[in-house]
Amino acid sequence: MSGVDIVMVIAVILFARLGLRLVSQYIKMKKENKSDETEVGD
Repeated sequence: MSGVDIVMVIAVILFARLGLRLVSQYIKMKKENKSDETEVGD
């Protein structure tokens, strides 16, 4: 593997971890908003 391949693999892994973190935070916020909807009435 050349240096460019190694850099691309590292970048893909970092972006995948960031994406998973964002998705898990989004799901958690959505669950919290669901429980708050009954009080707010949105």
